[in-house]
This record gives sequence, C-alpha cells and structure tokens, in this order.
Amino acid sequence: MNQHIPPRGSALLPLLFFLVLFIGTGAYLSAQGVSMAFYQLSAAVAILPAIAIALAMGKDKLDSKINIFLKGVGDINIVTMCIIYLLAGGFASVAKAIGGVDATVNLGLTFIPPELVLPGLFTIAAFVATAMGTSMGTIAAIAPIAAGVAQQTDISSAVLMGTIVGGAMFGDNLSMISDTTIAATRTQGCAMSDKFKMNIRIVLPAAIVTLILLGLFGSSGGVTHVSDWQFIRVVPYLVILGLAVAGVNVFVVLASGIVLAGAVGLFIMPDYSLLTFSKDIFSGFTGMHEILVLSMLVGGLGELIRYNGGLQWLLEKINALAVKAGRGNKRRSGEFGIAALVSLADACTANNTVAIILTGRLAKEIANDTGVDPRRSASLLDIFSCIVQGITPYAAQVLLAGSIAGISPVAVVTSNWYCFVLAAISIVAIFTGWPQLKKK
Repeated sequence: MNQHIPPRGSALLPLLFFLVLFIGTGAYLSAQGVSMAFYQLSAAVAILPAIAIALAMGKDKLDSKINIFLKGVGDINIVTMCIIYLLAGGFASVAKAIGGVDATVNLGLTFIPPELVLPGLFTIAAFVATAMGTSMGTIAAIAPIAAGVAQQTDISSAVLMGTIVGGAMFGDNLSMISDTTIAATRTQGCAMSDKFKMNIRIVLPAAIVTLILLGLFGSSGGVTHVSDWQFIRVVPYLVILGLAVAGVNVFVVLASGIVLAGAVGLFIMPDYSLLTFSKDIFSGFTGMHEILVLSMLVGGLGELIRYNGGLQWLLEKINALAVKAGRGNKRRSGEFGIAALVSLADACTANNTVAIILTGRLAKEIANDTGVDPRRSASLLDIFSCIVQGITPYAAQVLLAGSIAGISPVAVVTSNWYCFVLAAISIVAIFTGWPQLKKK
C-alpha cells in the first residue's frame, strides 16, 4: 500500500461516479421501457469520465499521474488476464462454430427420463456452462428448449427458466475458461485448478440439494424433439476441462482446445477450411474486446485510487464492519468482507465479471490482512458474484431467460432455487471455515 499518502475516502469519488453513471443510465433507460437497459451503455465507455476525474485529483503533475495509470493498465496480472480472455474467446468461438454447443445440449437431452426433466435440464445447463465458460451463451442455447418444454407440459415457465439460469451460474462459476474464474484467480494469485478444487466443494452440495428439490417438488414432462448429435463435437470441451482440472498451464489448456476444436471441424465438416478456422478464432478475439478493454481501464483506475489512498480507506471501513460480522474471528471477518464487497459491486453493476475486476485488488488486500487463503478468496469472489448475478432481476442472464419465455424476470429470479441454496451453504462455509484444503 501507498505509505506517504494517508487513507482518503475522497479518492473513491471516481469509482462512485462510474457506478452512478452506469447504474443511472440503466435505470433511466429501464424506466423508458428499453430492452436490456443496463447493457445499452458500455461499462468500458462509462469508466472514461471516472478516469478523467481520478487524473484531475491530487497535487502531482499530470505526467506522473498518467504514468501511475499506465502502471495499473500494464500490471502483469491485468495483461495475463487479457491474454487469457483472448484465448478463451477464440476457443469458445471455434467450438461453437463446429457445432459443439448444439451437440452438447442434444447429448444431454437424449438421456433425460420424462420424470427428471427439471433435474436433467439443470445438469445440462451446468455442464454446458462449465464447458463453454459463459452463462449467457448457455442460457441462449438451452432456454429456447426449456420454453418449448413449457408449451408441451404442465411445468411452469418460471421454474424451467429459473432452473436453466441456476445451472448456467453453477457452470459459469466452475468453468476454467469463464471470465469470472479468470478474473478471480488472477486478482487473488492462485491457480485455476486450486480454485476449482475449493469451489466445487462448496457449490457441489448446493447443486445436489437443488437437484433433489427439483426432483421432489418440480413437475415432470417430456422433451418431444431432440436433434441429432455427434460425440466428437463434444470432445474439445471434455479435453480442456480435464486438462484444466489436472493443473496444466492455462495457456496450454486454451491453446490446445483451440487446435483440437479446429482439427475436429476440419475433419468432420467438408466446408470448414483453415481460413474459416482462422476467422472463427479472430471472431472469438473480437468478442472479448469489451471485457479486455474494461479490465485494462479498471486496472489503471484502481492504481490511481490506490495511490491516492482510496483502497486503504475502504479496506479499513470494510474490515471494521467485517469484524462485527466475524465475531472476533479474523479469518471469518475477512471472508465476510470479501463476500459483502463483491456482492455489493455486482448489485451495482449487474455484471459478475465487472464486479470481480472492480473489487479483486481490494479483496486481495483484505485476504492478506486477515489470513484468508487465496484459494478461498478467489472462490468467494466468484461464488458471491454469481449468486447476486443469478438473483438480480436486471442482470443480463435473468433478462434473457425472461424474454425467451415471455415472463417477468422477477418470476425467473424467485424460481432460481440453486442460487438461494448456494447462498445459504456459502454463508455456512464462511462461519465454519469449511472446506479446509492442505496448505501450500
């Protein structure tokens, strides 16, 4: 932390301005009836005035403050995160182009018994999101199928959509190529495989409880039509999942996934050429441009706020509140502070990746001060951002599911049983310190 500048709450004004601008625009457009209102103004643009305000603060020369900003932009963790975003986008684009998404969905639907439609759809959404690394892409792929099931059976559309959103958040939380996982692990300084092992011990019990609830209290119905699928199209997803869990370097994992997905396309699709393969990779790169630019800009803004004493001030305030919640337990206080911080950020931004990027540096400071294992801090960042994202009516995932089914996003939220169960189990995990992993 910066030693010669004392903690200053005023240093947080640029960040507050960004949130007010971003949220205020979304709220105004929502009141005007604009669809997906909170996603009309890009966060990467909304943050620019905040950066200008941060540069105007303080007595140092502008050149010095710009250098501080660029230092944050070029931080090794930020650059690493951006490269991973590019590779993840390239893999997701190629895998989708070769039919991997449709094949994975139809593979699951083939084996769903009629009496287990809801648990089956949750499982499919969970697997697809884990493989794809995107809850939005998962919902876009599976929600139309769920909407069709609602028309053919007596199952509530709200329960079906809540089930899909819950499964998508489960997979997005665990996926090795999810931008939330990338952001959480890079900001906390832990390996993806370690975060996965910690994460799964918390979220798997929540998923099992959800499956039991869906099986016991959810209505049953059948899926009348399932398209043809080829297992080979699913293989790239399975391979990168296995490599990532095995602890292989993330760059190797994603590069291998891109090559393998391309090889599958060249082998089974007559019209798929090397040129098409290259275009799909680039398409994946461009699809990540917003989150990549935002990550760099947030890194620079965060460094300015840190230099001006804002992070130290916020750290002291959150620690004071967390100590009360932790009841004298330092580790518990830190974990409650991290959970509250990212939850608040996600409620403000309605974007779990942005929330983690905004709070990652501060969460790392809290973890260091309170002795929280980086694997736990990364897991808590990802888990609580996904919980809030799944129960926020104006979040993109919920809005998309509601629009596909033609129902209120509030109905989707109230039927997302998984996120509520996960919240309860996660709070218990903080209180008890469970699960414990061997120290490294």
